[in-house]
Amino acid sequence: MKKLFLPPLAIFFALFLVYPLITLLGGAFMVEKVVNGHAVTSFSLDYFRLIFENSFYRECFTNSFIIAVITTTLTIALSLPLAMLFLRYEFPAKKALNVLLLTILVLPPFVGAIGLKQFLSRFGSLNLLLSNLGFVDMSHPIDWLGAGGFVGIIILQVLHLYPIMMLSTQAALANIDPSLRDAARNLGASGFHTFRTITLPLAMPGIFAGSSLVFVAAFTDLGVPLMFDFQATVPTQIFNLVTQIDNPVGYALVVLTLVVVSLLFVLGKKLGEGDYAMMGRSSSQLEVTTLRGTKGLLAAGAVGLLIFISLLPHIGVVIQSFAARWFMTILPTEWSPEFYSEIFNLKITVTSIRNSLVYATSSAVVDVFLGMVIAWLLVREKFVGRTLLDVLAMLPLALPGLVLAFAYFVTFSKAPLGPLWSEWLGTGTTKWFNQAWLDAFDPRKNPTLVLVIAYAVHRIPFMVRAGYAGLQQTSVTLEEASANLGAGPLRTMWRITLPLIGANLIAGALLTFIFAMLDVSNGMILTLETQFYPLTKAIYAVMGRITPTAPSVACALGVLAMAVLAVGLILASKLLGQKMGRLFRA
Repeated sequence: MKKLFLPPLAIFFALFLVYPLITLLGGAFMVEKVVNGHAVTSFSLDYFRLIFENSFYRECFTNSFIIAVITTTLTIALSLPLAMLFLRYEFPAKKALNVLLLTILVLPPFVGAIGLKQFLSRFGSLNLLLSNLGFVDMSHPIDWLGAGGFVGIIILQVLHLYPIMMLSTQAALANIDPSLRDAARNLGASGFHTFRTITLPLAMPGIFAGSSLVFVAAFTDLGVPLMFDFQATVPTQIFNLVTQIDNPVGYALVVLTLVVVSLLFVLGKKLGEGDYAMMGRSSSQLEVTTLRGTKGLLAAGAVGLLIFISLLPHIGVVIQSFAARWFMTILPTEWSPEFYSEIFNLKITVTSIRNSLVYATSSAVVDVFLGMVIAWLLVREKFVGRTLLDVLAMLPLALPGLVLAFAYFVTFSKAPLGPLWSEWLGTGTTKWFNQAWLDAFDPRKNPTLVLVIAYAVHRIPFMVRAGYAGLQQTSVTLEEASANLGAGPLRTMWRITLPLIGANLIAGALLTFIFAMLDVSNGMILTLETQFYPLTKAIYAVMGRITPTAPSVACALGVLAMAVLAVGLILASKLLGQKMGRLFRA
């Protein structure tokens, strides 16, 4: 098995992970200068110096950094009490509310931006409601979205990302030995003092881990700033520079983003290190207090209100999708379902739906094959380079989609090795074949192949973890028995292993499919022509049209995307018959 699959896997990761990253780094650091009449390429930091000398790019980095810092701070403030409430207290509708919190995590904020603008714009629903109550003068309405959408971006990021922080914090709090808090209380420490000196310090590894994920997600998000038309961020400038493959500033911006992300992960890891070890978990169970009567209703009400506010942007999208007339009123004055039929009549929306289905399905098939093979090699085989394969399979999880998409675009938009390629093309039929093969990977001509690979590479970790978990839970004795009866490795995998871990693989494939359907960075960057737009870029394009029905059609398309997401998650959950989080537990 390893002799059969390791060489193709090595070629795949070399071409579609290592090579694009090397190209990206080369474009950022290698400068061509003329010395004594000859072109000489040398290492230089000139492109980075140009960025920091440009006041606009400095503003972009400042804005992205501030957005990420404020978002991370607010998510910690929201998630810490929420995690403690869910961990230590029982209250009405707790399980249902917990499911809704996880739903928020998977709803695309890119789509929710449309609904948030409808509610919080200067003449949006909130200001009109407050005006009717006498709190706001509509001649000077409150700018809730702030500074051209800056505040709106933070609001949407916080509402989307705080469940990540809550899950990480809740896991850290659950691992704290409850006997330590009991000892502090027995010594007379107040509840707040116990929290400040015992609970919070011991939970810091989980808080730092969650903070790193939230910061990186907020710093590298492309969709939300684009929907608010807020250009002064690093991701939006990378998006604007993507077609200028000879402009080194784009390379440098992406590399700086990668450096920031890497430093954050290292910093989060270092800050999470330290002496957090406990003598051993107490045999006593975690004390859970049941909140009854008014206290229970208040707890459920507070969580329910937070969830409602978090879902409000997407509720706004649903409302707008039926709004035939919604101008200067709190809610639409005319309703119509016609916009859902319109998305199947407009060429751009019909084409985008078909494209996304092709891209997502193809990438899911690639991921199933790669994920199964890699998981098999990691669990069932021993070989030199096993750790390297594991690292390469998990690396896309640490790379923001923005970085990988830009690397793919600049790598496959030009011939490899520069002028040397033309010498290797050959002549006649050989030249035509080699050029056709090169054109197939050029996203400027047809992004289908590169986009499918980009989706697949970015989701490989999910399928590897799915297959890994399934193989670990499947006894190897059945495979050994098959081999003893004369079956070859491939036949054993097909007849024994795959049926046993089929639910894991199908659930993982569904997840890769729906995340590819709603991917923003790859679709926005790698597709230039309308005929190749995926679903997310079509929503962005339709929203930018100057027609009265454009917002409603874009929202109808967004609701369709959310429906696909919901169906996929339900099917994946049903197939596993357990919590989704267990799918990826190695």
